[in-house]
Amino acid sequence: MMDQLIAGAREGVERRSAELPQADLETRLSGREDRPFNEALARPGISLIAEFKRRSPSAGALAPGTIDLAAQVDAYERGGAAALSVLTDEAHFGGSLGDLRAARAACGLPIIRKDFIVDPYQLYEAAANGADAVLLIVAALADEDLRSLYREARSIDLDCLVEVHDEPELERALEAGAEVIGINNRNLDDMSVDIATTYELMPNVPAGKIVVAESGISGRGELEELDRVGVDAVLIGGALMTAPDPEAKTRELAGSDESTREHLV
Repeated sequence: MMDQLIAGAREGVERRSAELPQADLETRLSGREDRPFNEALARPGISLIAEFKRRSPSAGALAPGTIDLAAQVDAYERGGAAALSVLTDEAHFGGSLGDLRAARAACGLPIIRKDFIVDPYQLYEAAANGADAVLLIVAALADEDLRSLYREARSIDLDCLVEVHDEPELERALEAGAEVIGINNRNLDDMSVDIATTYELMPNVPAGKIVVAESGISGRGELEELDRVGVDAVLIGGALMTAPDPEAKTRELAGSDESTREHLV
């Protein structure tokens, strides 16, 4: 699966860069509004990164093609999400850079472009189309590529969520200088999900790093448990995309609805 995703990402870069050179993207970066992604995750309590994705390889279609993206991400913002994640991979997730631009126009939250980033061109695409951060997946990158992409992203004011799912990958992320560590509970080899992955890796994360738990999280109780062990944020997509009332579900998860506040008190 990972090999297919990486190959698809490289083919996409080759096609798009032939149509729009990187130099043209670079001219669009001046005057970008800064929405600090990392700062949104470091606020007190556990923060929610609410994700917009149309489908996934593991779950299939999550939302109809006619879904109102603007209404969905506005619901996330009203519900108390700290940041937004937008899938831009087309082949496997049904996303696009158009979704990224539309999300940027529809809400004021900092946005991470979630894709299989394998080339510097994609960093400039992300910044030019409204992203404030990018996802770097350790399993998809050689050490030198990881370090190079991380440095390049930071040089154009993009924050980085560096994703790991085992201890060797965590060590590689830390060696690359990652400040925000995403612990993916999904094994990208067999697509199985085990939230215990976060609990197992947390003791190995140095103090001062921001930790984001990803995949397999759908209820407020899970967020409270993760908060207790020091997780700073969670990234949730499926539970929000399939919710009948995404604003209410966001409020529940973010701890901003009245019933949750009463429970916590």
